[in-house]
Amino acid sequence: MAQNTVEKTPVTLLGLGAMGTALARTWLAADHPLTVWNRTPARAKALAAEGARVADTAAEAVAANTLVVVCLLDDASVDEVLADTDLAARDLVNLTTSTPAQARARAEWARERGARYLDGGIMAVPPMIGVPEAGGYVFYSGSPELFERHQQALGVPVGTTYVGEDAGFAALYDVSLLSAMYGMFAGSAHAFALIRKEDIDPAALAPLLADWLVAMAPAVHRTGDQLRSGDYTKGVVSNLSMQVAGTPTFLSTAEQQGVSPELLSPYFELMRRRLAEGCGEEDLTGVIDLLVR
Repeated sequence: MAQNTVEKTPVTLLGLGAMGTALARTWLAADHPLTVWNRTPARAKALAAEGARVADTAAEAVAANTLVVVCLLDDASVDEVLADTDLAARDLVNLTTSTPAQARARAEWARERGARYLDGGIMAVPPMIGVPEAGGYVFYSGSPELFERHQQALGVPVGTTYVGEDAGFAALYDVSLLSAMYGMFAGSAHAFALIRKEDIDPAALAPLLADWLVAMAPAVHRTGDQLRSGDYTKGVVSNLSMQVAGTPTFLSTAEQQGVSPELLSPYFELMRRRLAEGCGEEDLTGVIDLLVR
């Protein structure tokens, strides 16, 4: 029987926190030769036992392979760790959480050092890595040729989604989605706070809340369509005027339940401002324009 002799792309990974370790284990399980480095060497011991080569320095790790993946604490850590490395002819993939401006600056920084660059925004937590059915993925932006070259290897730990040649786009998509997540958490926190002093089981409210959020989620498609067309009255189900009229009930309920309205009030204020501009027949989409400076 013929054996599969396809060589797996060797990978260098800098950073072995919870996410880095999860990434490392999936590459090892898929038989990718892996060189790792971490500021605290003890974190590499278990991976060494699983087949990883442990480099003594970041420079040694970078020199080992063309594909270099960085998963560190922050942008400043990337500066510090890569300061004494030779990045010439390296394919640098930065999975460190950063802002779009930092990602663009890092792409230029890499080019000046002779490296090709991809930026990544991880839409997953460590337990989702290596578990395709969990639905995690990484946004990638930067060189399309580089993404195509390494898509197979980068897709081993978690799915890949390429979002454009602008190196800042992966970070922008990442922060955009996470910002929406925190908005959802804020609304959920307010909902649970309203029942906190009542004889209502929070665990009984939870599935109702989850189902309601799922039912409301498709509204983002209408928002996107309205923003693209510029017509904020298109497909309106409940217009701004009607929704603003209902906000006193939410604020009064919070007061009666002894709950601070601070998570809702800023959004309600934006709604009132948009209504004051004569946009009562619109959807809620107009508040987005109030946020953009």
